[in-house]
Amino acid sequence: MNATVENRSAEQTQAHSEVAAAFSVTDGFVAINYITCREDYRERFEHLFQTRARAIDTMPGFRHMYVLRPQKEGDVYLVVSHWDSEENFKAWMKSPAFMEGHKRGFEDVKQAKETGTEPPMSSDFKTYCVIAR
Repeated sequence: MNATVENRSAEQTQAHSEVAAAFSVTDGFVAINYITCREDYRERFEHLFQTRARAIDTMPGFRHMYVLRPQKEGDVYLVVSHWDSEENFKAWMKSPAFMEGHKRGFEDVKQAKETGTEPPMSSDFKTYCVIAR
């Protein structure tokens, strides 16, 4: 009787490990930047992305990116980048290419601060693991 209990426990442990492993495997990593723009900055913001440096495109682990314009006035823009892993995304955030890719937008924010005006945009990052497509 004790052996049966031990066997069931081992089987349950193995099943639990397999389920846990299945959920830890992801189909990539996604970072979403929620960007709020002043109304008078929206055209400039879109221009910055339409003429972007494409510095991110050559980063290891980068898959693709979408920049989404809100359909409803007052809603935020979404910049959705897809990566092989969180480590790849973090390497991008620390890279000289990140600074190059954001230089013009950072300059706009810096200029607003120097003149004492409201920054033209603000952002909030959230990150996600892809579990299904």
